[in-house]
Amino acid sequence: MADVLRDGAVWLAGKLKAFASRTVLYRRGAVEVSVQATVGRTLLRLTDGYGGVRMERTDRDFLIAAADLAAAFGPSFGEPEPGDRVTETGEDGAVHTFEALPYGGTEPCWRWADDYRVLYRIHCKQVGVA
Repeated sequence: MADVLRDGAVWLAGKLKAFASRTVLYRRGAVEVSVQATVGRTLLRLTDGYGGVRMERTDRDFLIAAADLAAAFGPSFGEPEPGDRVTETGEDGAVHTFEALPYGGTEPCWRWADDYRVLYRIHCKQVGVA
């Protein structure tokens, strides 16, 4: 019997890619590839270790199909890592550079966007504009 929910997650990822994404450059070290990404943001609830809680919003999240990164980088890609960079051209023509980084010392730089591990949600901070 087919896994209808997984099929739905794959279908939705395809629709996001086709109708709600833009081309970005994903870079790890000296290797840079062009992939489609859906842009978003995440509100993170972070603790300071002393009972305090603060809310922090990521500058930008990029939802990228895991299969696209694996195909572009090969099987050695693994998962997104702190320091990976994403570059996109804004509506104004400016080139914005974002870096994947963990937030608050407790949140990793990425998480799965779905239960079926189809899309990465990569948390980024803007590090440059040209």
